[in-house]
Amino acid sequence: MSKTEGATYTHGHHASVLRSHTWRTAANSAAYLLPHLKPDMKVLDVGCGPGTITVDLAAKYVPQGHITGLENAAGVLVQARELAKEKGVTNVEFVEGDANALQFADETFDVVFCHQVLQHVKDPVNILREMRRVAKTGGIVAARESDFGGFIWYPAVEDMEDWLAFYSANARSNGGEPNAGRMIHTWAKKAGFSPSAVTSGSSTWCYSTKEEVAWWSGLWAERTVASSFAKTAIENGTGTQERLEKASAAWRNWGNEEEAWFSVLHGEIICRK
Repeated sequence: MSKTEGATYTHGHHASVLRSHTWRTAANSAAYLLPHLKPDMKVLDVGCGPGTITVDLAAKYVPQGHITGLENAAGVLVQARELAKEKGVTNVEFVEGDANALQFADETFDVVFCHQVLQHVKDPVNILREMRRVAKTGGIVAARESDFGGFIWYPAVEDMEDWLAFYSANARSNGGEPNAGRMIHTWAKKAGFSPSAVTSGSSTWCYSTKEEVAWWSGLWAERTVASSFAKTAIENGTGTQERLEKASAAWRNWGNEEEAWFSVLHGEIICRK
């Protein structure tokens, strides 16, 4: 099936990005969804990346069911399959595909969800519409998206505000919406869910220990100059090499602060079909 995604994934799959993605588990990234799962459900994870959430769900939350991880970047699926093999999880499969035109029949899955996907795509409403199509009647479509406008850090460090403005401008130039978290409930309604079928909420990631701060600041400092973010920023004209380096330095300076603290806001939706 041909891919029809019109946006460019701002982060790419550089090692600094995957350090963040592989940290994600069902507990720290899909807690809002877990109470709705049953052991024998059939689940689709749209935009599964390296598969850490997918494999965790398959092993712990749908052990008698099955979960399919779908990703349009074939290379990262190698890592996902290796993880499942390493963990001995057999009720999971990983397939390449385009979320804009899912290769599954109508009414296939009990649960269809995505994590940190809709903020990066050209047409999030269409993807939610596709997710709704392949969900069974009575089933669930769920999504969790960060909201960069709701990122909070302490203390104030020179050039961190510029990094946020820079990131947001580049993400939008790539076709995405960095403040997706506050919008996903509206997108779901536009995708065909009735207002009464959509439940929305929010949660955060918080990095406050020395180890957490070092990890979070280090991966952002690196991805700012080494991942696809840097390449697309220069191509889009949203940044220069000098601005990239200043943003990277700001992350390292923040990470060196004794009282460093960072909170990442996420919007979440549970939609009943």
